[in-house]
Amino acid sequence: MYSLDNITVIIVTYLTKKQLLINCLKSIDKRVKIKIIENSHTFEHKDEILSNFPNVDINCTGENLGYGKGNNFGLKSTKTDYALILNPDVTCDVNFFSNITKVLEHAKDFTIIGCQYLNDKIFLPAGFFDNKKNKMFVNTFKNQKIEKLEKVEWVTGCSMLMNLNKFENKEIFDKNFFLFFEEFDLCKSIIKKGENIYTSKDLKIDHLGFQSSLGQNLENKSRANRIREWHWMWSSFYFYKKNYSYSKAVLKMSGKFIKSFFKFNYYFLTFQKENKEKYFYRFLGILNGMLGRSSFFRDKK
Repeated sequence: MYSLDNITVIIVTYLTKKQLLINCLKSIDKRVKIKIIENSHTFEHKDEILSNFPNVDINCTGENLGYGKGNNFGLKSTKTDYALILNPDVTCDVNFFSNITKVLEHAKDFTIIGCQYLNDKIFLPAGFFDNKKNKMFVNTFKNQKIEKLEKVEWVTGCSMLMNLNKFENKEIFDKNFFLFFEEFDLCKSIIKKGENIYTSKDLKIDHLGFQSSLGQNLENKSRANRIREWHWMWSSFYFYKKNYSYSKAVLKMSGKFIKSFFKFNYYFLTFQKENKEKYFYRFLGILNGMLGRSSFFRDKK
C-alpha cells in the first residue's frame, strides 16, 4: 500500500512572489512533506510560511544554483522513496493527491512519471526524442486516445514524480545546466539505461510558466528575460552537444545563431530596445555554448 507519507515535494524558489508560492502550497495535501529550497541567502517570508504550513521545511542554498542544482540540493536530504518536483508557479488539481497513490500502485517499475496540464492546449506535457514517434504521440494525445499511464521518452520538469530508488545517488540533475533542458537531459539518460518514463492523465496541474522568479519591477523583469534568452540558447546547444555530438549541436543551432545575429543588428538600427536585447542575449548564449564556456551568465546588478 502506497502512502502520502512516503512522498516529499521539492520546490526550488528564487525571490519568488509570496502569493504565487502560497497558491502552490495550498494545493498540496497537508500529509505530504514539503522542502522549499531558496536559491539565495535568506527566505523573506519564512515565519509566515512555517506558521501556516507545518509540513514545510525551508532551506537556503546561499547562492542561485538554478533549477537542476537547486533540486539536487533538496534531493540530497530527502528520506522518502519518492520525490515530487514542483515549480512554485504550479498549482495541483484538487484530485492530484488522491490519485497519486493509485498511480504509484499501477506504475510499479518507473523512474519518472510526468504530470499533465489542466489546459493541454497550451503545452505538450510529454513526448519522444525521435521526430516520427513524437508526431504520432502528438496526434494520439490531441485526439485524447492515450492511456491513463502512457510510456514516453521525456516529460516537462515543472512537475514530475521521481522514484528515488532508481538512482544510485541524489546528484540527479546535470549541474552544468543552470536553466532549461535539465529534465530533457535527465530523461535522455534514463531512456539510455532502458528504464521507464510515463505521463499520467490522473496527475493534473496548472502551470503559469516562467513566473517563479520574476521581480516586482520592470528592471527585474528585464533581467529575468535576459537570463531566459541566454540560457535557453546555451542549454539547447549543450544538450545537443552532450547527448549527440558537437557537430550535431552546431548543425541544430546554426540557423538560430545566424538569425539572432541579423535580428539583433536590425533591431539595433531601428531602435527597438526590447527585441534588440532578446536577440543579442540569444546570440551570446549560442556563442558561449559553441566556445565551450560554462553556463555562467547571471546578469547581476
